[in-house]
Amino acid sequence: MCGFVGLIGVENAAAGAMMALQALQHRGQDACGIGTVTRGRAHVFKDLGMVSQVFTMGTIASLPGQSAIGHVRYPTVGAGVREDAQPFHTRRPGVLMAHNGNVTNVPQIEAWLARRGIRVQSNCDVEPIMLVFAEGLRGTAFENVKDAVRDVFDQVRGAYTCAAITEVEGEDTLVAFRDPHGVRPGVYGRNSVGAWAVASESVALDALGFEMIGEIPPGSVMLLRPNQAPRVAQVRTAVTHRCLFERIYFARPDSLMEDGRVFQVRWDLGQRLGEEFRAKGLTADVVVPVPDTSRPAAQAMAETLGLPFREGFIKNRYSGRTFIMPDARTRQSALRLKLNPIPEIMEGKRVILVDDSVVRGTTVKRLAELVREVKPKEVHLAVFSPPVKNPCFYGIDMPSKDELVAARVPEAEWARTFGVDTVTFLSVEGLRATAKTPACMACFDGKYPIEVSHDEVAAIVADRRGGGT
Repeated sequence: MCGFVGLIGVENAAAGAMMALQALQHRGQDACGIGTVTRGRAHVFKDLGMVSQVFTMGTIASLPGQSAIGHVRYPTVGAGVREDAQPFHTRRPGVLMAHNGNVTNVPQIEAWLARRGIRVQSNCDVEPIMLVFAEGLRGTAFENVKDAVRDVFDQVRGAYTCAAITEVEGEDTLVAFRDPHGVRPGVYGRNSVGAWAVASESVALDALGFEMIGEIPPGSVMLLRPNQAPRVAQVRTAVTHRCLFERIYFARPDSLMEDGRVFQVRWDLGQRLGEEFRAKGLTADVVVPVPDTSRPAAQAMAETLGLPFREGFIKNRYSGRTFIMPDARTRQSALRLKLNPIPEIMEGKRVILVDDSVVRGTTVKRLAELVREVKPKEVHLAVFSPPVKNPCFYGIDMPSKDELVAARVPEAEWARTFGVDTVTFLSVEGLRATAKTPACMACFDGKYPIEVSHDEVAAIVADRRGGGT
């Protein structure tokens, strides 16, 4: 899971990209980068760390131009090294590119490129996408761009949304395309002076004062130039399966996606969770969210059950997201730094602790231990997503069933394993009924919209165990 932004027609585009990336920082904290293009010449700066750590006034000044591609990285392929940070650039024919997603057949693509004398130099899966696109770009007309994207769709399997800058019909052009399943998000917008932007989430456009126009259509390519209407071509028929885990965990609650505001999606899931909790005959005294993702769902659940909603934790705003930290020990050590319970809210009470998801289980177990320290009467874990029982191969860091607690531990043992009195997961049926868009729910229901072969699964798991973060 990563975040990207592409800009064109913006004065000091590098500074604009930096602002947008700060709005997308929740999507990746491992590395970041910005590339600009001026009269066909690319300038790129990228490094490990967060946006505020990597970019200074000096680095931004070294990136001139009115078009830029920016990226924040949370790696699911390759190791956490500077060479794998995005964006990437190739000189022939001149393409600057970043993406959000995960490619499942990288070895096959590398072999296809090698037969053409092209070698991949990194472990980042946007580089093979870019090289396939560049190899197929045999001219600068719009038809040539469509042909290059068609080559990508033919050769590249997985989930990906890409932003690039290249020359089309003699002009630097912002190009965006999204695979036909539309698993990973992508939006575009315009400002009052005719500049254009594409991004992983609408909050990046908000930060720049751009108006969101719509989503990058799955299976399509878009060409964007200042003060011109977008040019859009359908390259493949869309069979859309948008990722529900984006709505549950990754996206910011103020982001606007195809199915509406993320806040409202989480609110609806919380209402349904409250109904399912009540149907089990359970009762409680107070509803407490695990900050911050769970807050809308916890508020809705409390309203549904007629219970008080209370903030039971103080969050350290300067800690990272534990789910995307590199190993279990780091995630566990970081939790106490991140969250500190307020005893008066939970002491002697039957507490419903609302969380967004349970993946590996180590974080929720440690969280329950923190709550037990303040001596509640009961602790009921309520999760506004179903149990994660299946790996994700499309960009979320859960590629092996061995890591997923709900796949390893029988349901009858979940409460004991997590250290709580009861566990209520939202049902798969409840999630499906609440979703307002065709969705990928593979991590919950095991139905993968994009085929992943046994060999591809083995390669993905081996990459993660071999040092990737």
